Amino acid sequence: MKFPSIWHPKISQLWVGRSQGLIVRQKLAGPPDPNSLQFRLTVGIAAVSAVGLGSLSLYTSMKMHQQLIYTHKQNIQYVADRFPRDVETYSQQLPLEIGLQHAIDESNTKNLFLWVKTADGNILTKSTILAVDRQEYTALISIDNQQMAPRVNAINDKYMAICSGTLVVQGRKLGHLYVAQDITSDRLRLNSMVGSLLIATILAIALITVAIALYVRRALEPVRQISQHAGAISAADLGKARVQLDCAPSEVRELARTLDIMLYRLSESWEQQRQFVSNVSHELRTPLTIVAGYVQSTLRRGANLTEPQREALATAAGEADRTIQLLQDLLELARADSGHIHFQLEVVMLNDLLSEVVGMARQYSNRQIILSADKGSHEVVADCNRLKQVLLNLIDNAVKYSDPDKPVTVKLDRQGSQVSIAVCDTGCGIPLPDQTRIFERFYRVDETRARATGGTGLGLSIVKTLVEGMGGRVTVLSKLDKGSTFTVWLPAQSAP
Repeated sequence: MKFPSIWHPKISQLWVGRSQGLIVRQKLAGPPDPNSLQFRLTVGIAAVSAVGLGSLSLYTSMKMHQQLIYTHKQNIQYVADRFPRDVETYSQQLPLEIGLQHAIDESNTKNLFLWVKTADGNILTKSTILAVDRQEYTALISIDNQQMAPRVNAINDKYMAICSGTLVVQGRKLGHLYVAQDITSDRLRLNSMVGSLLIATILAIALITVAIALYVRRALEPVRQISQHAGAISAADLGKARVQLDCAPSEVRELARTLDIMLYRLSESWEQQRQFVSNVSHELRTPLTIVAGYVQSTLRRGANLTEPQREALATAAGEADRTIQLLQDLLELARADSGHIHFQLEVVMLNDLLSEVVGMARQYSNRQIILSADKGSHEVVADCNRLKQVLLNLIDNAVKYSDPDKPVTVKLDRQGSQVSIAVCDTGCGIPLPDQTRIFERFYRVDETRARATGGTGLGLSIVKTLVEGMGGRVTVLSKLDKGSTFTVWLPAQSAP
């Protein structure tokens, strides 16, 4: 007892594409994918921006530091160049030693220090503040580089800009003049500014990265729309599917137009294939039926046939019946693909229908088939004949793929707002990887065994299509060497 199924590899591929589209949308809504174009563009542009801003900040910090040092160097150099003239001016009215001290006092400021050393290293005169016994001042005046271009030295956690040179007044060499300026406060302010600049740069990079991510996401929105449109396309609306992107960039609009052309060509090809399958199946079924009838008639009336002849005719009759069944399945496929399968939905009493189906299956298979139903009557809205076809198909599979001495069980149960009909066997079972594909058209777990049982790989696919056409669903639960359970779920008509 074999009933046709309805599914096709092309429809399967379309549904796979739809599932991939859903996966794409889930990825876009979830954590960022390192391999996505959005992630790569965002990271790439953000990295370039970070390098640019970082380089600008580094350059600015270096220039600020150089400008600070240059300014202080110029200042102490100016003081050192002007000092001999100041000493000469004071010396015209005062003794040279007193004029020298006046010049130092006049040039002295809060952070500027001057002192003069003789050739033998003695301090001739110095700024008043240097007389204070402090460690940094002691280390400062101990410097003995007699010819020093302006430079910055770190002395006891202080930064000093220092220069020195020979002091000559009125043609007389008085010793070596040292000029130093404490730039520690300016250096600390510069460090604070550099730190603030670094924080501002990091914040700017973060804001730019967020802005870039939003912009890239918005720029890729047309591509995402194309993915969503493509994922929503099924065989039913293949001919009417169009991708409409009015505000997209020209390159994306061109991609959308190309996709529309591809969908149109695919629709035309699918329609031609469907029509071809329908025509061929219809044209071949009648002559094959006639051939099968003549073969069966010859077998019944051929009393003088030899045993090899009978075996050959029996084989031919079996293959003819199998081919006729396959053509019938293909006709059902064509009707399903064109939307010409109609369901006569009505209220069906499942208890009575299952009793009838189980009785038919017992008579046909000569096997033990057990009907187990919970208390109460169960009604569903379904097509009675189609539901019989589904159940007979499932029972037929259970009978074929289980041991002859093992019973097949049909269970009727109510779970909430749904009624379940489970067909259980204790056969070889279905491997887990194959359970996700068992309802695909022409898919077989074991080609050799399927051929031996006369299967075409269409039975379970038509079961799924018919059940879904009546608003239900079908599931499978199987373990190797322990059997399989196919369950049909249908909405209940009334409250339990």
